[in-house]
Amino acid sequence: MKKNIKPFIQVFSRRSGLYLASILVLFLMIGILTTVQPAYRFSSTILSDWTRNIDELVFYNMLGMENRAYKSSFPDDEELPKLSNIFFQLATNIQPSDPRSLLGNELPGFSIYDSQILMASGDDNHFTSFPIESNPPLEEVLKDREAVVEEDVDEELPPEEDVEQTTGDRDVVFLYTTHNRESFLPHLPGVEDPNSAMHAEINISKVSERLGQSLERKGIGTYVDKTDFGQQLNEQGKKYHQSYEVSREAVETAFSGNKDIQYVFDLHRDALRRDKTTIEIDGESYAKLIFVVGTAHANYEENMKTATELNALIEEKYPGLSRGIYPKDGSNGNGVYNQDVSGNALLIEFGGVDNTMEELYRSADALAEVFSEYYWDAEEVSNP
Repeated sequence: MKKNIKPFIQVFSRRSGLYLASILVLFLMIGILTTVQPAYRFSSTILSDWTRNIDELVFYNMLGMENRAYKSSFPDDEELPKLSNIFFQLATNIQPSDPRSLLGNELPGFSIYDSQILMASGDDNHFTSFPIESNPPLEEVLKDREAVVEEDVDEELPPEEDVEQTTGDRDVVFLYTTHNRESFLPHLPGVEDPNSAMHAEINISKVSERLGQSLERKGIGTYVDKTDFGQQLNEQGKKYHQSYEVSREAVETAFSGNKDIQYVFDLHRDALRRDKTTIEIDGESYAKLIFVVGTAHANYEENMKTATELNALIEEKYPGLSRGIYPKDGSNGNGVYNQDVSGNALLIEFGGVDNTMEELYRSADALAEVFSEYYWDAEEVSNP
């Protein structure tokens, strides 16, 4: 029996054997912990948080032992993590290469950076460029301010197109803006504080209108909700952080009154500054986009799938325009964002406080172009 086993053992290197042994011990421990009495059992969340600290290269290496094709895809200069580092991370929940794993547990407020951006493009997309949501007092949101925007900006729509496909009189896209008064500093003379970049008319809702117009020109019927949710909050005596409770009523009303709605997009403006939210493409300046997917509801994978597919198409046609996909749970913020109403409901951040309407409109037109291709391809698959 030993003679039969010996040739197989020799296939694995000593180091690979150690990795395999450590992982087998880990899974054995998990098996024991999950089969004991419930009172002494670790929760699945604890186990998930614990095991996620294992470097993914360990698992890739294990697969490579069985199928060498996996190893062939590794960069030549990629080194496997040391076994001591793996056990250190498992024991302490600290990753030496990521200061967030230590500081996030010690400094108040720092834990908000314990997240990730999925499918980010470019080297400037990391934890310092996570979306920042303004949360000023409601009185600051409703304050009267002067706003300036060139009159011809709204008139510079893309030329009319002869579309081959159309949804007819059906509105299949619903656009709304939960934080509808989010505005932009270049259009607010004398305002410098990002938290004060709010206005009743010159705001993110104009970008929503532009996106709706561009989608209509692509033959996609779109309903643009123009509710002033900021004013509704004031009338109902609610706080700014309750915005999604108010906007949810509009979304549910739209669904109940229109069975044709297939996609729901909630447009926002990031509070990040210009260097993180702007890109030049073919000599033109664009406001970057980022998809926010709330993961604090059961069916968020469907929303993630939609965001992933759209993000890939944007990256293909307008490289760098999208900052990626930002999954966000309920530990710091809403975490649902009304996305539980549909698997095709997304929150899309357009630019930041320093972007101009010209830049924002270019991005809206680009998104409409990409989405129209995505939509009609999906229609052909559904109705061959």
